[in-house]
Amino acid sequence: MEQKSHMDAFGAAALIAFALHLAFNQVVIKVTNGGFNPVFAAGLRSAGAILVLLLWMRLRGISLAVPGAAVPAGLVSGALFALEFTCLFTALDFTTVSRASVIFYSMPVWLAIASHFLIPSDRLTGVRVLGLVLAMVGVALALLDRGDSTASLTGDLLALTSAMCWAGIALCVKITPLNAVPPAQQLMFQVVVSAPLLLLASLAFGDLIRDLQPIHLAGLLFQIVAVASLGFLAWFWLLSIYPASSVASFSFLSPVFAVILGWLLLGEEVSVKVWVALVLVAAGITLINRRPRLVRSGM
Repeated sequence: MEQKSHMDAFGAAALIAFALHLAFNQVVIKVTNGGFNPVFAAGLRSAGAILVLLLWMRLRGISLAVPGAAVPAGLVSGALFALEFTCLFTALDFTTVSRASVIFYSMPVWLAIASHFLIPSDRLTGVRVLGLVLAMVGVALALLDRGDSTASLTGDLLALTSAMCWAGIALCVKITPLNAVPPAQQLMFQVVVSAPLLLLASLAFGDLIRDLQPIHLAGLLFQIVAVASLGFLAWFWLLSIYPASSVASFSFLSPVFAVILGWLLLGEEVSVKVWVALVLVAAGITLINRRPRLVRSGM
């Protein structure tokens, strides 16, 4: 499909479904951490995703060959991918799905700021700046909320670092020669580079195996197939079609879904400040996605 200048109904529906999918994945990661060292689980996920992607690319007749000019950006995006999930998986070991999700899904804020300076067609307007302010106030409120037992500054800062890494990956896809590489090959860079980095780094994070149960293996399998392979493949495909900030802005739904799922499925208590932070982040990112309407002349 050709690059579109605006979000259409198909893209919106696909991104809403993807937001719900990612929100559920936060719950799955939290549960899976009960059986695996978080960084080790992230490494196993990337390693398993390599096999799934190889099979997918073979069935679809997609070549593994990439232009030489795209390799440096691919390596950088893979390193960012490794750091992103080192931070995110570890964050969910320290804090709740609700808190980590509100902060992690502030990614569109950092992407919008960077895109303003690096992508001429993606400038900030007055309304979008207001959205940035609201979202950043929401993130700050979540970071400063230390009033309940779920508050972990370490977990919060790890989630924030993860969000910035995610924004960096999106920028690599949009402003480097990597944007000419098919989504499957983009994702292959992520998992091939991140798998050894994560598995090596996991040795510094304690025991690799915890109280391993069948549910933890099921959670890891879900992440390999439904998230790290096919899920991210869909996200990169959508990113190749629609404007970066528009794609990213739909992630405001993921913390909403994640807070609700954390409450429903894990019985997490959500403080009033976290709910307020969630509303501010969601409202802010909604404004970030707004584009000025063209006024048709009456002449």
